[in-house]
Amino acid sequence: MDPLISADDLAESLAGARPPVLLDVRWSLLGPPGREDYERDHLPGAVFVDLDTELAAPPGPGGRHPLPAAADLQVVLRRAGVTADREVVAYDAADGSAAARAWWLLRWAGHPRVRVLDGGYRAWVDGGHPVTAEVPEVVPTDYEVVPDSLPVIGADEAARLAAEGRLLDARAPERYRGEVEPVDPRPGHIPGARNAPFADNVTADGTWRTPAELARSFGELGVDRETPVGAYCGSGITACSALLALEHAGLSGPGNPAALYAGSWSHWSSDPNRPAKTGDAPG
Repeated sequence: MDPLISADDLAESLAGARPPVLLDVRWSLLGPPGREDYERDHLPGAVFVDLDTELAAPPGPGGRHPLPAAADLQVVLRRAGVTADREVVAYDAADGSAAARAWWLLRWAGHPRVRVLDGGYRAWVDGGHPVTAEVPEVVPTDYEVVPDSLPVIGADEAARLAAEGRLLDARAPERYRGEVEPVDPRPGHIPGARNAPFADNVTADGTWRTPAELARSFGELGVDRETPVGAYCGSGITACSALLALEHAGLSGPGNPAALYAGSWSHWSSDPNRPAKTGDAPG
């Protein structure tokens, strides 16, 4: 199934006999907390899920946003009303970069039907669809997480992929080039990685580019259906946008799923023995 759903199609699905579970994943690296937006208004029936504390483990040796333990994620998904037989739709404010983390984690946890609202909350409101401040009453479920249903790689595998396949760096170009580094220990990128900024996956209004457009952009970086590919970013959040874009473009899926370097640059750059490349060239 396509990993995206339009606002109009979601509205129709929500009015059906078996509506999807809605997850509000609005989040910003620099704040304010997404829960404030949720409490002000949200899509009817949506449950707020906090990216920092529920879709990631605490910062530590594994990076700034390590993957949550399977048992911890299971608690979160059960609380949110997730079941294996109902579709799940995640949304954020607009560009899908935070919602993609929820999409990827649910897929990693074995859920077969997960999508992201194309254009997020903004597209829903711009489409004239209703919002509410009412918090739904959710009956906890017995959903079982099946971890590792999508591939996760570490630093050594990321280095190997950069040399032998394609490793995509989803950060902004100036961070890839090492001109600025506002958060992590060192500037630069993993030698051999290609820059594929997550912001380029969407248009100016936050809706995703077409599969053909994305496939063309990834193709210019040497990505095809046969070459092993993975993605990283600063801490493993916006890299999930690259993974969603790859699937939307038909370049990732059963048989050759793209991998996530979950620790990303926050993990790689913490070890001074790991090399860092600066400039436009992959290295």
